[in-house]
Amino acid sequence: MASVNPFNLSDSEEEAERRPNETVDTERSPSDGAPGPPPGNPFSPPADAEPPTLLLSSNRTSPSGEGISVSVAATSAMAGSAETRVSVDVIAAQLLRDQYVLTALEFHTELLEAGRELPRLRDYFSNPGNFERQSGTPPAKDQVLGPGGPLNRAGSISTLDSLDFARYSDDGNRESDERVAVLEFELRKAKETIQALRANLTQAAESEVPSQERKNFKSSPEIQEPIRPLEKRALNFLVNEYLLKNEYKLSSITFSDENDDQDFELWDDVGLNIPKPPDLLQLYRSCGTPLPSPRDTVDASVGVDFGDLPGNCIAQEPPKKPDLSQQQQTEVVQELEYQISLLNNEKQSLAEQIKKLQSEIQTLKRTVSSPPPATLDLGSQNTSNPCSSSSTNASSTGPLSVPPTDNGQYLDIRGVSEPETVLDPPSTQNTSHANPQSHNKLKSRPPVQFDQPNRKLSPAFLQALLSFCRMCSDSRLGAEVSRISDSEESVMLMLGRCLPHIVPNVLLAKREELIPLILCTACLHPEPKERDQLLHILFNLIKRPDDEQRQMILTGCVAFARHVGPTRVEAELLPQCWEQINHKYPERRLLVAESCGALAPYLPKEIRSSLVLSMLQQMLAEDKADMVREAVVKSLGIIMGYIDDPDKYSQGFELMLLSLGDPSERVVSAVHQVFIPAFAAWTTELGTLQTALIPSLLARIEKLLTQGEHGLDEHKLHVFLSALQSLIPPLFAVVLQNAPFTSRAKLHGDIPAIEVTRFPRPASPLQDVATIIGSREMLSALLLLYDHQLEHEGTTGWDSLLWVVNQLLPQLIEIVGRINVTSSTCVHEFSRFFWRLCRTFGKIFTNAKVKPQFQEILRLSEENVDVSAGNDILTKATVPIYATGVLTCYNQEEDRKLLVGFLEDVMTTLSLSHAPLDSLKASFVELGANPVYHELLLTVLWYGVVHTSALVRCTAARMFELVLRGMSEALVDRRAAPALITLCSGPEFSVRISTIPAFGTIMETVTQKELLERVKMQLASFLEDPQYQDQHSLHMEIIRTFGRVGPNAEPRFRDEFVLPHLHKLALANNSQAVESKRIDIATQLFEAYSALSCCFISEEVMVNHFLPGLRCLRADMEQLSPEHEVILSSMIKECEIKVENRGMADAQGSMSIASSLVGEDAKTKFLSKMGQLTTSGAMLANVFQRKK
Repeated sequence: MASVNPFNLSDSEEEAERRPNETVDTERSPSDGAPGPPPGNPFSPPADAEPPTLLLSSNRTSPSGEGISVSVAATSAMAGSAETRVSVDVIAAQLLRDQYVLTALEFHTELLEAGRELPRLRDYFSNPGNFERQSGTPPAKDQVLGPGGPLNRAGSISTLDSLDFARYSDDGNRESDERVAVLEFELRKAKETIQALRANLTQAAESEVPSQERKNFKSSPEIQEPIRPLEKRALNFLVNEYLLKNEYKLSSITFSDENDDQDFELWDDVGLNIPKPPDLLQLYRSCGTPLPSPRDTVDASVGVDFGDLPGNCIAQEPPKKPDLSQQQQTEVVQELEYQISLLNNEKQSLAEQIKKLQSEIQTLKRTVSSPPPATLDLGSQNTSNPCSSSSTNASSTGPLSVPPTDNGQYLDIRGVSEPETVLDPPSTQNTSHANPQSHNKLKSRPPVQFDQPNRKLSPAFLQALLSFCRMCSDSRLGAEVSRISDSEESVMLMLGRCLPHIVPNVLLAKREELIPLILCTACLHPEPKERDQLLHILFNLIKRPDDEQRQMILTGCVAFARHVGPTRVEAELLPQCWEQINHKYPERRLLVAESCGALAPYLPKEIRSSLVLSMLQQMLAEDKADMVREAVVKSLGIIMGYIDDPDKYSQGFELMLLSLGDPSERVVSAVHQVFIPAFAAWTTELGTLQTALIPSLLARIEKLLTQGEHGLDEHKLHVFLSALQSLIPPLFAVVLQNAPFTSRAKLHGDIPAIEVTRFPRPASPLQDVATIIGSREMLSALLLLYDHQLEHEGTTGWDSLLWVVNQLLPQLIEIVGRINVTSSTCVHEFSRFFWRLCRTFGKIFTNAKVKPQFQEILRLSEENVDVSAGNDILTKATVPIYATGVLTCYNQEEDRKLLVGFLEDVMTTLSLSHAPLDSLKASFVELGANPVYHELLLTVLWYGVVHTSALVRCTAARMFELVLRGMSEALVDRRAAPALITLCSGPEFSVRISTIPAFGTIMETVTQKELLERVKMQLASFLEDPQYQDQHSLHMEIIRTFGRVGPNAEPRFRDEFVLPHLHKLALANNSQAVESKRIDIATQLFEAYSALSCCFISEEVMVNHFLPGLRCLRADMEQLSPEHEVILSSMIKECEIKVENRGMADAQGSMSIASSLVGEDAKTKFLSKMGQLTTSGAMLANVFQRKK
């Protein structure tokens, strides 16, 4: 039986390189790594032809249990190891695989100039299918790409004269029209190719010679089998190629004319999926080598059919490649001779064992009563022990010869009607006595009895008569069919031989149905080499397995591991994972990553913490696919759950940091869901969670803050802080499990259920405190004792909690005081961290341990914000983090009152101390993002509105701007707007001015007309009341607000209020005597007009207010800032053009400038693209060539 390479399952690297233009999965089973001829190849021998060569094979293994495999691929690898030089074919394959196509083309040209043409490059560059793929269309799911992958194909070439710029849309291109034309052409070309291929297949099917006729042709050499159309086209191509290479050009032309239905420039025209054979010269040289005569069976002197022994390695091999060097061939011959000597030794030892068993059986037969001599001999042969069954050549001429019984492992149906039927069969009684102590696995099965005819025909005549039955036992499949397994072991051997032939011929979508069969055979097969082959088939079963298929394979791997134990898992499954670690398909690498985690519980502990950990670390660092790295992280988490080597802690910590820094969100999410909880559980067992893991993260945060005085790396801070946040649940579990009351926890009696809101929602089940503790009942019992201990007995002797109170919290509070309060990201991150910390440790802990430490630092007094004295803690991020992270943990009435009082005190203290308001603003922004706190914030602001100090009222007015965004209109109308109008009624101009940004925000976000009119009236009073005429700061604030809210405000408000008042302010600024005030107003006006110029402005407003305002501003800028004057002149000119065009044609006027720009832009884009297409002109020309 020929050996089958299970690795080549339609998706191997070699096949993809040999057939770059293949677009469908070709399922075949070549021998030992060398691709066998496909079904349609005219040069492949028929299925029943004699094997052309005799080489050692790997399908049978020696009885000693050690399989001996010699294949062409293996011998090539051994020969290649003896040389240090890399062959040019390997270089070419690598260039094509890495898509260095131009480099490969230059390499091919240099080889041609040197007279060393390389078949791989010749076939690749002569195949137009490698360059005709659409660049924007990804390959199909099961499409086999070429070695270089799909090549980008440029668009069609057009001349400048053929361009119709009027047809261009606003985006300046018509790539879609060109692509439609190209696709239509390619569709026509594909249809023509399909029609030609169908014609070829039809002719081939019509002229197919039946198998019986082929046998007649083979048995009668004088009868010549007619040539097939496919063979004729292939030979025509080779003959024409030979004529051209040897300068017979006229003959080639004549030959082409006589075969005008064939394209001699494209091998693909010969047939569908036919690899190109060597040229005629190489075929002639290879066919001149005499082939050794094949044989099917070997006669042994002890009567055993050696062809049926497991150790037989005689099989059909394809001829060796003719380009091996002399040294390589010598090494191959030496290796083969060595293997033959080993097989001969095994053959002799087996023969001796069989002789010994035969003598034992003869002894046993003498101990029983002897049947009649005529039947004893035959009966002993038919029912003897499996090891003593005689075997003769199937072509033996002896009239009483018995067909081989395959060493007792098979029931041979080839001889069911052969000469033993002539004689009377032995009785059942004699048969049972003939083998009383047989170890045959079928000893309970009675022998099969057949009715014998009362005839006197000679055995030779009967054998000749039965030869007319149409049975085929001389092929591989016929041999398997003719032998029926009669034991479990023989079934496994048969499956091991047949599965490699079955798998490639099963549809890819249904191959998972073979997984149970493959796994069962791999588990029970006695030969290690066959098991390795089957497991390799399992991992290569599906080219790109989807989630469900991967789950099936993983389930099978786990079942295999449970059945065979850790030793075989290490020796047989792990190598398969290692081979696929750099596979080109991410789905296969994903299978490897998931397998490492699934098999972790069944591996030896040394392998878990060394080889598997190293594999996953390599994939995490090098793999480019997000889904693969995500699976790697999850598998690493599983490994951390089973690892028990303390020395691997540092490696696990580095892996955690590496994975947390991954750019993919799904990978980082997997770290928090799986890896960190598993790693924290291990550090808890090691006792290093509080002593090493958390302190290491805190030290890195402090180092970041020290290095980031000029610019903090917020991403790294987020990485470390998120890791700390994921460690809060295991930290609390450590506190509970090491508490003084842990031993008193009992699960008996009525245990109250845990409140749903007691803990924050965990990111995964592994972060659930109940899962870490063991059960919700145990957690509930511990929580009762925990709250009682904190409330009544204190923390004496509670080391794990004292570490949190005395070391962790002070260090965290000190870090919070060092972060930048203006960084909303940092404030939000620390706020969420403290919120989860307080919610996890409970309300009693928060009130008794956390709040006092913050309150001790945040002493609310004016001395505490003296920046000159260093007491500026109220201006730091400690304020917003305490307010939003600690005081908002619980939403009871007393908690809300505490939060309101704290914010009122901070606002008052900062205002009276003339301190920066950044900490208060950060608190309002963070709280204002949650609508739940809008009422609370308005309560705080109302406290400031009615405060006696103008400084506090100014602060309150500026805080309104921060909380109005996102607030409901009803709340704005009911509480915010009245408060702002109340502030405007005060005597201080500074307070009134502070309300202007808040009024602008209302105009920007509110749609209620009554409310907008009230705000409009208030702003109009600021602009038109004579008392504000000389208020420079008020005018500055109004202009700044108009520039901010104008583009987003209601158009009517913008046209009727904003732009007219900006015109008035610009006109008034022309007569401003104080130059500093004049330039301040002009600068603000320039920013406002720049923002408003992007809006659609009606012609009337443009002429009456916008253009006059710009001209007034230009008059100021001519004297104050000439560079601004140039920009203003350009803006005025553009607005004037718009007005003119709008008057000529309203429908097209607004687009006139854009259309002219689009036309110029289209020309520029086209010319730039034409410049890019110069390098691929030859490829484009080939795309549009029609077939001859």
